[in-house]
Amino acid sequence: MPELGKGGNTTMGAGPVTVELTAEGDAVDLSALLVTADGKVRSDDDLVFYNQPSAESGAVRHLAADAGGPERIEVDPAALPAEVDRVVLVASCDPDDATRTFRQVRNVRVSATQAGGEAVLFRPPPLTDGERAVLLTELYRRGPAWKLRAIGQGYADGLAGLATDFGIDVAEEEPAEPRPETLAPQPEAPASRSEAPAPQPATPAAPPAPTRPNLVKPPLGRISLDKGSQVSLSLDKADRELVVTVALEWDGGSERRRRQGADLDLYALFVPAAKALRGPKAPGTLVKSGHVPQGEPLRPGGATAASATPATGKKGKKADVVYYRSLGSLTGRPYIRLDGDSRVPGREAVQIVRPDEQGYVLLCAYSAVSNGFGSFRSFGAKVVVDDGRGSTVTVPLYENTKTRYWVAIALVDFTSADGAAIHHVEAYSARMTERRPVLHPDGTIEMNAGPVEFKRR
Repeated sequence: MPELGKGGNTTMGAGPVTVELTAEGDAVDLSALLVTADGKVRSDDDLVFYNQPSAESGAVRHLAADAGGPERIEVDPAALPAEVDRVVLVASCDPDDATRTFRQVRNVRVSATQAGGEAVLFRPPPLTDGERAVLLTELYRRGPAWKLRAIGQGYADGLAGLATDFGIDVAEEEPAEPRPETLAPQPEAPASRSEAPAPQPATPAAPPAPTRPNLVKPPLGRISLDKGSQVSLSLDKADRELVVTVALEWDGGSERRRRQGADLDLYALFVPAAKALRGPKAPGTLVKSGHVPQGEPLRPGGATAASATPATGKKGKKADVVYYRSLGSLTGRPYIRLDGDSRVPGREAVQIVRPDEQGYVLLCAYSAVSNGFGSFRSFGAKVVVDDGRGSTVTVPLYENTKTRYWVAIALVDFTSADGAAIHHVEAYSARMTERRPVLHPDGTIEMNAGPVEFKRR
């Protein structure tokens, strides 16, 4: 794979170009600007991003991360009008949180690919001076051809400031206008029969307010994750009214199992924000026995890698786990509570509040020995995450693994800059093993490492 250094360029072939962005640590967003030869956009429609996903009838399109790949921008240079001189690709931190910078982002990689060709890679240099956006690359005209240039220039004001400098008027919160005072009606002088009231001039209609790109992310709607994929919920960490509901749902899979009362149990293993680490491994990564958590504390003064111990590997009240014997609480720590124990096919759910107090939450299911040896999938098991604000994410199971008592289904990562990242995990315990999974302080997962706790003993 050819790789460009900062300032380097290469000629692109004919045909559409797909630009992909990947990074580790805090989430970043990919956007595109259609720029003329004078360095400005023609209008606010020339910003392509999550709230305005296309320009020029689809010649430039934004695609969210999904089963097809990471977040990406597709550009068809041949379909662009002559006044568009270049398309600038931008990565930016969460626009709603000014504390997020590229200090918390690692291994930023942007690649440009054309059908039948080899991807061209660019790695911007580390950004450690408080930058909140970076100009990644640009596709630009050179005569009849198009070339790709690596830029790698950091920007302190984030996407909003960068877009403004290119001539885009970005929408901001405006204070509500005070309501006009209601005046008591004044008595009118009686008019003579011969005198008609004077016609009043018509009030001219106010011109429509200009439409400006809104950087607030829309809800996801209803989506289902593919195996190994992830998606981000845009959450306000300071929202005290927010309730995230995470449910384990199962239908038993057959009438016979429903009659027998197929009994699955939901476990929510958690690492609070005060103990969470931002480690070198991506949250949700499976690790082997002997793993030592690494990384920087999520909170200043929080637990360090040297002092971090996985409380999810303990029993009883000292364990950081919510389940049928420890229902949790919404009014105090851990700000997670289970609604109860369903011993028949149906639903068990935990509610999660205070996202600012959360680090990682791992959703697991346990299958009692009395259920027999069928796979979790054969029971119709799945996890459903609902933020109550228009985003519902289903995490299904895809494997027919039998004689397994534990499955780690989904990880909710509240350390994500966007609010919460939901990872499809689907990791199973070893055959005939009763040991519970362990969630480490750095968000990694170790199977077959926790305590054994039989439900009916």
